[in-house]
Amino acid sequence: MQEQELVTVLAKALVEKPEEVQVEAVEEEDRTILKLHVAQEDMGRVIGKQGRIAKAIRTIVKSAATREKKKVSVDIE
Repeated sequence: MQEQELVTVLAKALVEKPEEVQVEAVEEEDRTILKLHVAQEDMGRVIGKQGRIAKAIRTIVKSAATREKKKVSVDIE
């Protein structure tokens, strides 16, 4: 599964308004930045207490990207 699809699936499972989940991929020199956009009221669900859910999402995506020898980071907006 591609990293962008992975973030989309994970985020849609967490939020109340899955139709508003968007993931934008921005390519930089040596890495890809995935920008996750969710509804304002769903921001807390995606970030979690003390950022635990956001950290878990980043860890899962990073490990999936590492298997393919890519560098990927996730920004939540």
